[in-house]
Order: sequence, then C-alpha cells, then structure tokens
Amino acid sequence: MKNNKTGLPPQQRKELLSTLETRFKKNMNRHKGLEWAAIQAKLEADEKKLWSLNEMEETGGEPDVVGHDKTTDRYIFYDCSAESPKGRRSLCYDREALISRKEHKPANSAIDMAEAMGIELLTEEQYRALQQLGSFDTKTSSWIITPGNIRKLGGALFCDRRYDHVFLYHNGAESYYAARGFRGSLSV
Repeated sequence: MKNNKTGLPPQQRKELLSTLETRFKKNMNRHKGLEWAAIQAKLEADEKKLWSLNEMEETGGEPDVVGHDKTTDRYIFYDCSAESPKGRRSLCYDREALISRKEHKPANSAIDMAEAMGIELLTEEQYRALQQLGSFDTKTSSWIITPGNIRKLGGALFCDRRYDHVFLYHNGAESYYAARGFRGSLSV
C-alpha cells in the first residue's frame, strides 16, 4: 500500500478505470439503473477517491458500485470480492487493540488501515445490504464498525455468511485471524 494520495500515474489510472468499468458491466445486478459514464466522470474529477479505489483494488477488494445517494449525488462503492480482501486480513480491530497486545502483534489494525486507504469499514447495515447482492464471506469473516459502548468494554464486531445466513459475532478487539479482514466503503 502506497502513501501517495496525490494521484495515480496516467497508465495506472487508465487501467484502474478499465477494471472498474469491466466489473461494473459484468455485475449490473449490483447497480440497476446506473450508467457508467456518470460514475467515470465523478472518478476522473476526484484523484483522492480514485487513489482510494486503487488501494481497495490492490489489496484484493474488487470494489464495485452498489448504490447512488441522490441527496448528495454520490456513488457508493463497496468491496465486492467473494471473500474478505486478502491484503487486509490478520488485523486486529483498532489501534487501541494493537497497542494492548503484549506479544504476537499483527502488522496493523483494520481501522488504521482503512483510514490510511481513505475508506471506512462497513456498518452492520451496509454489510447486510451487500449480502443482498450475492454470497460474500462464505469462508472468511470481516470486521465491521463497532458501537462505542461495545468497544469501550473491549469487544468488536464482525460478520460472515454461513448456511446461507448472515451472522453477526463479537470477539475481543485485539484478536486477529488469517481468515478475518475487513470490507470498505467509499463515496464518490
């Protein structure tokens, strides 16, 4: 993951837009009634958001458009990879959890990594909405935004899909597993 949030080189930008357009056209069920041209215009006008989408792509998230907020005229992207993005696994929940681990610390936390990428973890509501578009996390799980009262007590929430049902679970925020990562959202 690069820290250059100023923009992508022209060739990389072109490749990313092509990848996003191909994915958009292949998965029209995720964004019925939306047109790629309008989305591309928004992306081309916002280098920081395009950079964030590239970070999502490079870490295995396969970002795609899942909606349009008519109030703000913003397009909503979620990570739509079949499993929790490979480049974002084995992370504890947040910095506090990372600091609290005395040994065997993970490389990073989900919240810190998302912030560095310019994206946000999905909420439970967003995660459940994503699951209406397909079957995701059937072998992995993903951290989601945890309410403050749960986090204050040392816990954090994650979700997955098993037995054709979406489950919400809890764990200690400092825990991390090779099969648990996080999915992000980005508004453009």
